[in-house]
Amino acid sequence: MREAVGAIPIATGDTKVVDRGKGDGVYINTSGIGVVRAGVDIDPRSARPGDAILLSGEIATHGIAILSVREGIEFETAVETDSAWLGPLVDALLDAATVRVLRDPTRGGVASTLHEIAVSSGVGVRIEETAIPVRDEVRGACEILGLDPLYVANEGKCLAIVPGDQADRALAAMRGHPLGRDAARIGEIVADHAGSVRLSSRIGGERIVDLMSGEQLPRIC
Repeated sequence: MREAVGAIPIATGDTKVVDRGKGDGVYINTSGIGVVRAGVDIDPRSARPGDAILLSGEIATHGIAILSVREGIEFETAVETDSAWLGPLVDALLDAATVRVLRDPTRGGVASTLHEIAVSSGVGVRIEETAIPVRDEVRGACEILGLDPLYVANEGKCLAIVPGDQADRALAAMRGHPLGRDAARIGEIVADHAGSVRLSSRIGGERIVDLMSGEQLPRIC
């Protein structure tokens, strides 16, 4: 929606009850109703070979931030959740390019989201490890804990698949917004190995990015 946040109608709501001492206060969940732009057709089945895969910023920050609080893990620099409303960023992206697929890589992370897109569209996904932005503190925490950042949850990031010839202007539009300043082109949609995701590693190798049967972390959101 293009209206201000305060103009979005609240359609429904819910409250949460937690044990005393485990999050005192009032928690209210709300749901709003938006309007799809005319001419916009975003669908997880729409990815095509030659399309570019864009990521709006650094991954795994939210999951590691929550885990650090739960487990009492301290870092030299504070790791805070990346939770954010991405409406304005998406607006800027839609102004700049045709968006075929748009997803938020929450539970299961970037890897699971890309795998679902590959299966839904019947295409292959190829990503570059060196192109995927990860904060040094987050990468270090993942290495210590034996976690793969690709599977860690995000709450303020989006994955967008756009035609390859529109990727540069789409990326520029994302980087022009505060929530997309670290946006990156991380890969492409290909015709081969349909239904799977492959990653070119930073040491020059290649590996299949499988869909995890479980989760690396307990549910955190």
